[in-house]
Amino acid sequence: MKKSIFYHAGCPVCVTAEQEILSLLDNSNLEIVNLGEAKDRLAEAEKAGLKSVPALVTPTGNVLHINFGAALSDLK
Repeated sequence: MKKSIFYHAGCPVCVTAEQEILSLLDNSNLEIVNLGEAKDRLAEAEKAGLKSVPALVTPTGNVLHINFGAALSDLK
């Protein structure tokens, strides 16, 4: 089974969203990616369809943008 991937940038909005996501989803089916620290994964996030963070990419490839912390372009 593919995992959901939660992308964030480490900002307060993102950290709050991360805590909420962790309380809702099974941790074994979730990967957390801090794009502020893992800049090498920006292209992957962009290819998945992210426009901003925090965002959750479901196993089926749907992108769920959650609140607004930062535009993906701001992280480059």
